[in-house]
Amino acid sequence: MKNKIVWITGASSGIGEAMVYAYNKLGAKLIISSRNRDELFRVKNNCKNQIDVHVLSLDLEDTDTLWVKVQEATRIYGRIDILINSGGISQRSLAMETDLATEQRLMNVNFWGTVILSKAVIPQMINQGEGAIICISSLVGKFGTRFRSAYSASKHALHGYFDSLRIEVDNPNIHIMLACPGFIKTKVTLNALTANGTAQGTMDNAQDNGMLPEVFANALMKAITDKKTEVYIGGKETKGILIKRLFPTLFNKIIRKAKVT
Repeated sequence: MKNKIVWITGASSGIGEAMVYAYNKLGAKLIISSRNRDELFRVKNNCKNQIDVHVLSLDLEDTDTLWVKVQEATRIYGRIDILINSGGISQRSLAMETDLATEQRLMNVNFWGTVILSKAVIPQMINQGEGAIICISSLVGKFGTRFRSAYSASKHALHGYFDSLRIEVDNPNIHIMLACPGFIKTKVTLNALTANGTAQGTMDNAQDNGMLPEVFANALMKAITDKKTEVYIGGKETKGILIKRLFPTLFNKIIRKAKVT
């Protein structure tokens, strides 16, 4: 990773922040992005080698500005070697109670923001002969559950889009991977959208007892090095992927009773 150019969205907290520290230790040159500029500078100040960390604030929901942000990011170091799409927002509301505007916001941030940045970056990766696009999905990008309808839809959409994009690009030097976290101990539930679009403001018990972000980051780094196309990282909740695939009827009974908050 020495002198590799790594751009990380959602870098002001959680998984994104943990990935910043992991790559900084390995000597990568970093571009870190999120909406919260002050928090980005806090993360930068926590890095061992701050001179190779560049702050570029952006709002994934403001999709019209993202093409310009890619141009700005490219000008910083002259290229992007790895794009980690970690920015996103979760949901804690029942489908029938959730405003359409809230559902659209979830799709804009989680799906369209990731798609736009990736589509803008891939051509330069092809021109330079290599590159990696990493999308942070979720276990609920593989199956649905209560309180996550639009969030789950936005993550399912990532799988359909980037699986197709990987086939179309069809270049062994362009690595496209989807990573599915389980319960990771981050602030994601504090910022999760309720039915009317306001933040939940509380921590879910399952999330609070989840895997530490730095543990997740180490597992994700290995998956990137190994050029996995899809990876599931978390605790026992990751077994849901296999149970659904092999025993769908049993899975449906389990997920209806599962504690997901």
